[in-house]
Amino acid sequence: MTADRDFSRQSFLGPAAEQLLANVRVAIAGLGGGGSHIAQQLAHAGVGHFRLIDPDAMEASNLNRLVGGTESDIVAGTKKIDIATRLIRGIRPWAEVLSADTTWQESDHLIRDAHVIFGCVDGYQQRDYLERAARRFAVPLIDIGMDITQVADGHFAVAGQMIVSLPGQPCMHCLGFLTPENLAIEENRYGAAGVNPQVVWTNGTLASLAVGAFMKMLTPWLPAREPYSWLELDGNQQTVTPSQRPQYMNIAGVCPHYGGQDALGDPQFDIGKCLRRDGRAAN
Repeated sequence: MTADRDFSRQSFLGPAAEQLLANVRVAIAGLGGGGSHIAQQLAHAGVGHFRLIDPDAMEASNLNRLVGGTESDIVAGTKKIDIATRLIRGIRPWAEVLSADTTWQESDHLIRDAHVIFGCVDGYQQRDYLERAARRFAVPLIDIGMDITQVADGHFAVAGQMIVSLPGQPCMHCLGFLTPENLAIEENRYGAAGVNPQVVWTNGTLASLAVGAFMKMLTPWLPAREPYSWLELDGNQQTVTPSQRPQYMNIAGVCPHYGGQDALGDPQFDIGKCLRRDGRAAN
């Protein structure tokens, strides 16, 4: 075993975890502040197959948070997917990286091909669309997002969320995160989420929560398997707590928004079958 494949410090994940992670395919929709952190962490963890999707190039305003981005990338106008690819292969040269400098809707074959999708998109509408695609392809979705809002003169509230949406389990509509009201607001603004402040430390915290949820999902280091997860970050207090909102949504039984077999897409595409516990990836 070569030095770059020594995973002895994370052996608690299970004896088959190294091979399992090397064979898993992850899609990251959005390679900005959150997505670039996720790409870096997954490469360190030993994920072997990446599908990267982002249409944008590096700009000066990205330098405060885009992991792997440099001043020279601003001058060159380097694509965010190319920065992430360089970062991943600098950590794990053997990793397979497929990428598209398009919106995720234009490269849905990379979404369909994944075992897990990381959603790092802006706004409620894009989250709604991406969750619909994830449910259609029966692929787990791990969503992160943050917001900074002014609450008083010179004072701001920093907040964020990490949500795990699993096929057949409560969706972001069930949980009360996506509502007709917040979707209608963006619809009336032609789907634009607007330009929101972003900072590297909050992006990094949310990305770490997402990667932690991914590791819990795929490896046996924790026996519990929750039907969903919604963690809320209070960036001002530097605390993370489970959201209380689902308790008031009367969640029970099959998700009514994506409850039928047709809504779940191909019934043969199941992460439990795609990734067996011996670490081998089924085709």
